[in-house]
Amino acid sequence: MNVRYHLRPFALSDLREHLRDTFWFAPAAGLVGAFMLWWGVSTLDSAIVTHLRVDKAYRELGDLASFANDARTVVTTVSAAMMTFIGVVFSISLVAVQMASGQLTPRIVRIFVRSRITKLTLTVFLATFVFSLLVLTSYESETEVARLTSVPVLQSLLTLAMVALSLLLFITYVSSTLRLLQVGPVVDRIVHDSLRALDHQPKEEHREEATTAPGQAPLPLPLPAESGRVPYGGRAGVLRDVDAVRLVGVARRRGVVLRLLPRMGDFVVPGMPLLAVHGGDGGGTGGDGGGSGRTVPGDAVSVGVERTLRRDPSFGLRQLTDIALHALSAAVNDPTTAVQCLDRTVQFLAALAHRPLGTVRHRDHRGEVRLVVETPDWADLVDLAFEEVRRCVPEAGPQVTRRVLAGLDDLLLVVPQERAAPLLRHRALLVLAVERTSPEHAERTFSLVPDRKGIG
Repeated sequence: MNVRYHLRPFALSDLREHLRDTFWFAPAAGLVGAFMLWWGVSTLDSAIVTHLRVDKAYRELGDLASFANDARTVVTTVSAAMMTFIGVVFSISLVAVQMASGQLTPRIVRIFVRSRITKLTLTVFLATFVFSLLVLTSYESETEVARLTSVPVLQSLLTLAMVALSLLLFITYVSSTLRLLQVGPVVDRIVHDSLRALDHQPKEEHREEATTAPGQAPLPLPLPAESGRVPYGGRAGVLRDVDAVRLVGVARRRGVVLRLLPRMGDFVVPGMPLLAVHGGDGGGTGGDGGGSGRTVPGDAVSVGVERTLRRDPSFGLRQLTDIALHALSAAVNDPTTAVQCLDRTVQFLAALAHRPLGTVRHRDHRGEVRLVVETPDWADLVDLAFEEVRRCVPEAGPQVTRRVLAGLDDLLLVVPQERAAPLLRHRALLVLAVERTSPEHAERTFSLVPDRKGIG
């Protein structure tokens, strides 16, 4: 496709993605916010006391002091119990997440880590604890009303409000965490996040799918001869994104076309070829990545320890397949879970049925291709969805077989004619596998009846 896109600066986008994958930033920001909130409310309380003392409204000041002393017991209890409460709640939740990752796939832990409600709950809990401790420092031992300088009335009210908010978030958080133990909500979340990632991909005008043989690098248009390769010079990890704007600018200044060799989600290590240079003199690099020693700096790419959906929506399909394979394993033998995953797999592929896929071509302001990025085409995604599952289906029983056939038939009704070949190939291979493993005609006939529920 020819890409015209409006993106936030690459560094900010990469930082945002990094913060979403961390669990410390939101609580740390909450602690700072709690201190700033206490300082502001404490200043207001002091201003109220000063105003009442100037007006000699000692009766009203005494009423406020009485209310604050009554609320002191609640504040003290909150400060003493909140950390224990946090520890118990999150210990139970982590056990639930561990159980879910063992039953489904370890990849779903990222749902917990990136969950906004999880981070918000922890942030509010810690902020309430810190705020209550700070409020306790505002109480004075002075008993004579006329000599009071601080009465934490607003601070006490705000502490009670934060406790109420913590309880509401606790209920929401427990409900959200328990849903991780259910297959339906988990696979629905995976597909929802994957489709949202697709919607946030760069706006496109046109895309041409590759027509090369499987396994070959698809090139959407004739490129100049390869004149060199540029190795990667950052830390090892999973390739998440590249600074396309920066690479297009470099290619334009050198009068070359750059082609990204690994795909998004591939593991890259320092020294491996990252970019192929077409045209020019290769920027001084040799065909083996040597020459002048130039490398792609780490800040030109985004590399992490795990795949994400940011520029790799097929990762969602990988997660669905992993859950289905785990369910079909001999140790688990849960075909109904596999059927639920196949439901969402069909949903995901149907959403991609008419989307342009294939190799991405980034152009400069003159309309010349400067960066080629290879992405999975339709055949790659269909293979990812059905190849491994199909090999396990004959042993899994007719429930999964019937669901796979129904899914393939449904997709054949949705996709354009030019995308039907991979689906027909998997359907034919599945039929052959069932006929080979089911000697009885009645069994074969029953197993080859498409059924969206599998069996009933």
